[in-house]
Amino acid sequence: MRNAPPLVRLGIALLTLIFGLIAYCTTTVTNPITGEKQRVQLTPRQEIALGVQSRSQMANKFGGLDQDQALQQYIDKIGGQVVQKSVAQSSGYPFEFHLLRDPQTVNAFALPGGQIFITVGLLRRLSSSAQLAGVLGHEAGHVVARHGAEHLAKQQLGQAVVTAVGVAASDSNDGGRKAAVLAQAVNQVVSLRYGREDELESDRLGVRFMSEAGYDPRAMVEVMKILGAARSGSKSPEFFSSHPSPENRVQRLQAEITKNYPQGVPANLQKGREEFAKYIAPRLPSAK
Repeated sequence: MRNAPPLVRLGIALLTLIFGLIAYCTTTVTNPITGEKQRVQLTPRQEIALGVQSRSQMANKFGGLDQDQALQQYIDKIGGQVVQKSVAQSSGYPFEFHLLRDPQTVNAFALPGGQIFITVGLLRRLSSSAQLAGVLGHEAGHVVARHGAEHLAKQQLGQAVVTAVGVAASDSNDGGRKAAVLAQAVNQVVSLRYGREDELESDRLGVRFMSEAGYDPRAMVEVMKILGAARSGSKSPEFFSSHPSPENRVQRLQAEITKNYPQGVPANLQKGREEFAKYIAPRLPSAK
């Protein structure tokens, strides 16, 4: 390849691009929960492995894991209920919930395969178990909807274009080592930013999951209002850095709740303010 004629390099570049396009366009699966047809190249097993591989790097970006075991157990409890008592359980992903030490960053996010994170900075702004269930349900929605796998498939298509151009323009080919490919994939996962439609779909799924788990979905609207108010401060919450505006999401959430409960939200769906105060208030001062 180093001394290959220009026409040979161009031919290889075209083949690389063609194979990348074929792989992207022909790898279509139907999501069993959302019913959506998706172009993904990772299997669920590969998503899980990539999420596990990436979780330490993601945690380190936010000061590592919080060491308060009582807080972590509470996060596990609420997250576990949201998944185990909703259709999210049938996805087969082994969800894990992590509380991050960062008290300043207001954020929550999910990696492919079921790794879900929330910062202390966001947790201390909440006031009920239902609000926490809404945040974790939203992030579980990203996992179930396979948004990470979709974005990685698009990035792999982009990488095929980059590789094709590189092969055509260079006399050498340095790609292919497994460790380098894995490191690149981890970096892509850690820096994922979901788009507007992904966020709105996760809002809908979050409302569904938390309601099925027994939590009042109106708490998700409360979360948006809390974060909208925080947005007026000196530093906008990172939760909104790539998300639709909170005002727009409030309207859509309210419409979704009305559609699901045209006769009104059932009285047996809980908010869990007392439970939240019991676990959180003694350990985290409110940021309000």
